[in-house]
Amino acid sequence: MIPIIQRNVGWIEVICGSMFSGKTEELIRLLRRANIARQKVAIFKPKIDKRFSEDHIVSHSELKIPSQVVSKAKEIIEKALESQVVGIDEAQFFDDDLVEVCQKLANMGKRVIVAGLDTDYRGIPFEPMPQLMAIAEYVTKTHAICVICGNPANFTQRKTTDAERVIVGAQNIYEARCRNCFEPPKQNEA
Repeated sequence: MIPIIQRNVGWIEVICGSMFSGKTEELIRLLRRANIARQKVAIFKPKIDKRFSEDHIVSHSELKIPSQVVSKAKEIIEKALESQVVGIDEAQFFDDDLVEVCQKLANMGKRVIVAGLDTDYRGIPFEPMPQLMAIAEYVTKTHAICVICGNPANFTQRKTTDAERVIVGAQNIYEARCRNCFEPPKQNEA
């Protein structure tokens, strides 16, 4: 019997890990490969992330690729209708609608690649990443290097005492830590 090859089957890929673990680098690598394959690619980032560029996603190692800025996850659907591959960076900064958006895009036959922090500075799962990982066909966990001991790092250490969950920053506010060197904030700080 000849196997049936289905075309236009979509799926969701999630790239997750701590800050400085190479999530955006991996997202850019995959999106560039899709461009090389002459696939139509649409790339999105949340409006809140203005650290390195207004209109590009940029890794800490300064790799970059043009992107569209959106305020809400639902804006992505209409802007991605013509694409075959959809890239979304900094997923933790989007509302919970991102899960439904990714499902819809994948159901439309698109390859959806999402990158974001899996835990916050307290070590607590960072929505909507847990939900995205649960529905994804592929999950890639990236690791940084602990700035204290050099072991693989899976945690994002905040260097300030600010208690807000979302504070956009880079090395000025955060660093990568392993399980042993990670110091979660005390209850009254979180």
